[in-house]
Amino acid sequence: MISALELDRARIDKLFSLSDKFKRGAVKPLDRSSSVALAFFEPSTRTFSSFEMAAMKLGLSVTSMRSDKDSSMAKGETFADTVRMLSGYADLIVIRSRFDGSARFASEVSGKAIINAGDGQNEHPTQALIDMYTIKEHFGKADNLTYAIVADLRHSRTTNSLLYMLNNFRPKAVHIISPPQLKPLEQVTSRLKYECEWSDSLAGVPGDVDVLYVNRLQKERFQDEMEYNSVKGSYYIDIRVAERMPDDSIILDPLPRVDELDRAIDGTDKAKYFVQAANGVPIRQAIMYNLLSERQ
Repeated sequence: MISALELDRARIDKLFSLSDKFKRGAVKPLDRSSSVALAFFEPSTRTFSSFEMAAMKLGLSVTSMRSDKDSSMAKGETFADTVRMLSGYADLIVIRSRFDGSARFASEVSGKAIINAGDGQNEHPTQALIDMYTIKEHFGKADNLTYAIVADLRHSRTTNSLLYMLNNFRPKAVHIISPPQLKPLEQVTSRLKYECEWSDSLAGVPGDVDVLYVNRLQKERFQDEMEYNSVKGSYYIDIRVAERMPDDSIILDPLPRVDELDRAIDGTDKAKYFVQAANGVPIRQAIMYNLLSERQ
């Protein structure tokens, strides 16, 4: 599970069906001798915790590290050697790193299944699966909907994977809203099989939007603090934006929330970001179960 580009609709539907079954408690357990290593070389709350909880619910043995300071990389060990070492301990390795391409590199040096839990500003495919599952759970479908994505689209790995994931669906329209310097990279948009409409203003959020996807400015990805300060506060979804949206529409945010989303929205029916976070457990159960059962 390295890139959302490698997923087809059949596998996505299979994972969604498995997630539904995990929610109902209707899945045969795995061989309890299986194990997973959670190798997180970058800070994480939701992704780490949901993978850990998913592994525990599956009955897997878990070994974990929460930062590169927890590993021998702090002593000079290479990333490749750390991955090879973990491959001797676990049947499955979940990797988060601040470096683009680290998950794919890990898959090349390890003989075990690898899950990309976020690599730099590149991708976060399991988050995109959670996003689409939450949408499908609410609407009963993910096709023929109008999407608006308000985010730092230049640095956000979650939006990259979401845009790629939408290749497998039939969106009615996709609107992307960001400051000009935070538009998605051409290497991302060139891989999309549908048209996107870009705007630099929240006025670009259409009145018929079904899914409003918001993400914070990725401060840690900026090379220059002055550049970050020049775009800080560029967009803010307040309760007035939510009230203009259709009654059945939803607002998603992969979190953490910083200053992009009004807390007054939390009490509305449109706020689905904490449901989205909770869906991380059954989706990640399904992903690990699918990979491990194929190997067994």
